[in-house]
Amino acid sequence: MAPRKSKKKAPSFRKLLKTSNIKIENKLKNRQFKQQSIAKKHRKEQKKLKQALNNAATRTPLPLERYKKRHEEEEEEEFEETLPVDMMEDDDLEQMKAMAQKASFLTRDLSSSEPVHARKRKQENVMDKYEKVPRLMQKEQEKELIHLLPIKDKTGIIPQTMEKPVVKKAEKENEDEGDGDGAEEVNAPKPLPLLTTQELVVLRRKRLEERKVCIAALGSSILSDPSANIKKLKELRSMLVELDPYVAVTVRKLVMVSLMEIFKDIVPSYRIRPLTEAEKSTKVKKETQQLREFEEGLVSQYKFYLENLEQTVKDWKQMKKKKSDVVSLKSYKGLAEVAVKCLCELLVALPHFNFHNNIIVMIVPLMNHDCKKISEMSCEAVRKLFKQDKVGQASLGMVKVISGLVKSRNYEVKPEVLKALLCLRVKEVEVKKDADDIAPKKRFMNFKEKRKHLSRMQRKWKKAEEKLEKELLEAEATECKEKKLKLHTETLNIVFLTYFRILKKAQKSILLPCVLEGLAKFAHLINVEFFDDLLIVLHKLVESGDLSYRESLHCIQTAFHVLSGQGDVLNIDPLKFYTHLYKTLLRLHAGTANDDMIIVLQCLDVMLTKRRKQVSVQRALAFIKRLTTLSLQVLPNSTVGILATNRVLMHTFPKSDILLDNESQGSGIYLPELDEPEYCNPQNTSLWELHTLQRHYHPIVRKFAAHLIVGAPSEGSGALNVDLSRKSATDLFEDYSTKGMTFNPPVATPSSKKKEKFTIGDALLDSDLKKQIDSHLEATSIPSDLDFAAQFRKAFI
Repeated sequence: MAPRKSKKKAPSFRKLLKTSNIKIENKLKNRQFKQQSIAKKHRKEQKKLKQALNNAATRTPLPLERYKKRHEEEEEEEFEETLPVDMMEDDDLEQMKAMAQKASFLTRDLSSSEPVHARKRKQENVMDKYEKVPRLMQKEQEKELIHLLPIKDKTGIIPQTMEKPVVKKAEKENEDEGDGDGAEEVNAPKPLPLLTTQELVVLRRKRLEERKVCIAALGSSILSDPSANIKKLKELRSMLVELDPYVAVTVRKLVMVSLMEIFKDIVPSYRIRPLTEAEKSTKVKKETQQLREFEEGLVSQYKFYLENLEQTVKDWKQMKKKKSDVVSLKSYKGLAEVAVKCLCELLVALPHFNFHNNIIVMIVPLMNHDCKKISEMSCEAVRKLFKQDKVGQASLGMVKVISGLVKSRNYEVKPEVLKALLCLRVKEVEVKKDADDIAPKKRFMNFKEKRKHLSRMQRKWKKAEEKLEKELLEAEATECKEKKLKLHTETLNIVFLTYFRILKKAQKSILLPCVLEGLAKFAHLINVEFFDDLLIVLHKLVESGDLSYRESLHCIQTAFHVLSGQGDVLNIDPLKFYTHLYKTLLRLHAGTANDDMIIVLQCLDVMLTKRRKQVSVQRALAFIKRLTTLSLQVLPNSTVGILATNRVLMHTFPKSDILLDNESQGSGIYLPELDEPEYCNPQNTSLWELHTLQRHYHPIVRKFAAHLIVGAPSEGSGALNVDLSRKSATDLFEDYSTKGMTFNPPVATPSSKKKEKFTIGDALLDSDLKKQIDSHLEATSIPSDLDFAAQFRKAFI
């Protein structure tokens, strides 16, 4: 009977082509997994075999065991041997014969319960055991087939296939993996050759040059084409963990600085935000995709770089050496200084880029660090950031972190932390809005309004006009004034909150001078609601006597800044502050107190010049007289500033010219020891100090003294030069400063004059006189008798 035909049809070639790629991948994975498991088993067996061979070679053969019989057993055996064999039963005799045939019976301890051949199995030959292990036949790897285009023939479609070429891998890889454990034990690392100091220096120099060339090559390739070579940033960043102990520290420093400069050059001028899921799923152009990849790679590498810098600083703070690190603890400080310098440069150069707030959080605590160099670098970077920040976004973030640091440390921080706040550019904010800001902004017409009010041609022209106006607004590229004002207002609120906390809770802190100086600078921006309480606190501080002279000057300056700004509406008479300044003016001298003169000049400008309507003539005359007296005991730059202030006061108060007369005005005499400027009778004195200053060694002081003596005229022979008359007192104080321990202006060298020499000759003598001299010189006879009284005797006779 013929075999039954199968109903299933053979799959066609077209059906084979439709086979899922997933099935093919699964088959390949299963095949690879089987091959790996077979190779793993083979390696284990090889390892066991090597171990067995090593054990067999080192193992010594055990001697045969001998059983010592007891005395009773020996007597029983002797008794049994004496018995005849024919007396034994047949069953016992057969058992004895069977036991005699066993070789181990003679050497075995019959008292033990161990099996007969147990010890024999343990001592079995190792080679026999190895022979019994089944062999693994080397199987050839199945070759993969690649389906080609079929050929169509008369008979039908003929499928075409081709073997996939397989690259043979080295067989040594498997052997290395299998023999890895044994190789580590046998092949011990060879010790490094001992080198002399000179050879070590040469070797280090050579390796350092190689690393420098590598860093330079990577940096130049990145800068030449950042978008194409962005992946090389990772290669360069990997050198931050250099493991060569000879050049590790130097290479890490060079890589830190190189990466910092690279990021400053290639970072765009905008902040990169992460893409949303919808943006990732949409198809974009090839150029856009390349830009996205570049931005993503740049942000990730920049983040890792900042993390490396932060970790370097943390390792130095903790002073804990890692096991895998080749850098010594002494080198941690140098690495930390370079890391902090890089962070400070990035803080100033990239305030708009990502992770700027993270850099601020790292830098601000370092401002209060014990290390002077790191603290100065951090404070200088913060001051630079405040000075160049025009918008205010970065300054706001920095002020928030500084305020949190001061509060968390319970106001026990370095004064330099708060001094950095004096560099804020908040003074440029205009409190009063201009007419342009108040005016409503121009609104563009929507589509319905255009269709209703305009014709088709007018709509077309209107559209072009609006497009042009938008382009012009974009071309201006100016920051929104409202946004700027909002940021500056929020920044000032945080600054004043910090200042008021210190005034309330830490009045004896070392931060008080910085607080008073900051209030003096930003007092014109304080809200009017705080004026009364602030003036009361400042007056208590001045009257307490616990402040230094400079601190009391800052209190006075703050109070008058408050009253000269929005405080004009308040009805407050600051007579106590006038009295305190007048009383303490003579504390200034030519020593260290000379630096406080600039604050005194600023206070006088606010107190007398800007508030001239609220100042009486008696008060102005008293201050002019005391300032002129003070000018005799300070340095020349302070004297110039004081005389410039007196010149302004003479112009502001014309009646002060009575101080230039010798005649007294009114009743009473001048009382210089009295501390009240209103009641010291300044109208009854004169400015005699100006005559002394006219003989001063400084030329500018002499000019100002001569100018004031003639009444400080604006024109005429006694007027000053334009350069001196247009400058303020503080500018003149800075211009003629003697901080460099040199005369300013320099003293002119005396002109060299030739001395007249007295020459004896015929030209200087008369003819008669010459004859008499010659006659006396020719006379050679000298009288021997020197009797001087003989002439008197002759005269009497």
